[in-house]
Amino acid sequence: MTMDTPRLLRTTTGEQGTFGVLVADEWECCSLELPWRDNEVCVSCIPTGTYRAQFIKSPTYGPCYWLRDVPGRSEILIHTGNLAGDEEMGWESHSAGCILIGERRGVLGDQEAVLLSRKALRRFVDRIMNREDFQLEVQEMF
Repeated sequence: MTMDTPRLLRTTTGEQGTFGVLVADEWECCSLELPWRDNEVCVSCIPTGTYRAQFIKSPTYGPCYWLRDVPGRSEILIHTGNLAGDEEMGWESHSAGCILIGERRGVLGDQEAVLLSRKALRRFVDRIMNREDFQLEVQEMF
């Protein structure tokens, strides 16, 4: 059986981040990225498109995925974290342009977030993608 191309479907965006759903076959989790800021390094989510995702062991995040060939960007990972707000607007962020995933959406403090991030990433890396490289399609649904 062949797996469909995993897709990240962005559903809403604002100062507290760009929220969506990461879908791989019949499994899905929540995603969170920085707001769109013209693909500016460390303050913007990445452009829509299809990217090669390579399994790596990050010294900071452990097993995760590195998105390759993102225009104008490098070191874009799918990793753990809960917040991805616009820091210039006073929000907290655990992302410098990367994609955070979690089991569900919620609130931390007074900020929208993805929750149970470590659990979601472990499941995605080890059970869903089996540490194999893949193509990720990033789309906007808003």
